[in-house]
Amino acid sequence: MSDWDLLEKECYECVKCKLHQTRKNVVIERGNREADLMLIGEAPGANEDELGKPFVGQAGKLLDMALYSMGIYEKDVYICNIVKCRPPNNQNPTEEEAASCISYLERQISLVNPKVIVLLGSVALKYLIRSELSITKARGTWLAYNKIDVMPTFHPAALLRDESKKTMMWKDIKKAWIRAQE
Repeated sequence: MSDWDLLEKECYECVKCKLHQTRKNVVIERGNREADLMLIGEAPGANEDELGKPFVGQAGKLLDMALYSMGIYEKDVYICNIVKCRPPNNQNPTEEEAASCISYLERQISLVNPKVIVLLGSVALKYLIRSELSITKARGTWLAYNKIDVMPTFHPAALLRDESKKTMMWKDIKKAWIRAQE
């Protein structure tokens, strides 16, 4: 069994937190497992839970449009979330839920071995980098995770509520894309 097969099996069988009780699907990934650019969000929403893939709802469509406008396609990126099961009512994952899933994410990062990680939103920033910085203050600045360059930016769902953030997110992802190609 490959490392990826083992990771998937463990995610599908996971009962570490209460989220497994209400999930329809475990949402692990989409994209290229060998990508130099990895995007990490917070948690699956209703569409993601239904289809079993991250960022396939309205926010995901906006993210895809931003990526496509830069010439970045699904084959160029690896996309996942902090937690693999949908929190009820699209709430942010709790500390317990994130702690239950973080080892899966750490293994994903290790297996993909990206050059650059883009953190989509404050929840991803909080749980991966262990930062209490607001996404507004952290976005657009380079951080690091285990010697991997990290670019925090707004979650695409925030752009659905406030279009003025679109240009900033686009610039952040563009910087990350350029660095990933170096």
